Amino acid sequence: MDKEFISTLIMDFFVAFGVVIGGAIVGGIGAFLIGKPPLSTINDLATGLKIWAMVAAIGGTFDAIYSIERGIYDGSHIDIAKTLFMIFAALSGAHSGGVIIQWITQEA
Repeated sequence: MDKEFISTLIMDFFVAFGVVIGGAIVGGIGAFLIGKPPLSTINDLATGLKIWAMVAAIGGTFDAIYSIERGIYDGSHIDIAKTLFMIFAALSGAHSGGVIIQWITQEA
């Protein structure tokens, strides 16, 4: 694997991680301002933001689907593998962010 692809995987991880952490915390501030319980709202938001964090990290779902399609029809299997690694990195980042939010809020 080349350096550029590994740097892309690292960026995908941290973008998804940041979307979950940042979105949940800022949403918790909003929940506090309107009188809702902030910790349970933060936990709920972190759970709901995981899929959107993955989409944000990989740059939209259509590019990933197109890369997989190109890999299948053009015989470029490396595109399929790279796309799956990118999705896995984004999924790992989103899940890590969710786990940290659960740890902070002490909710299951």
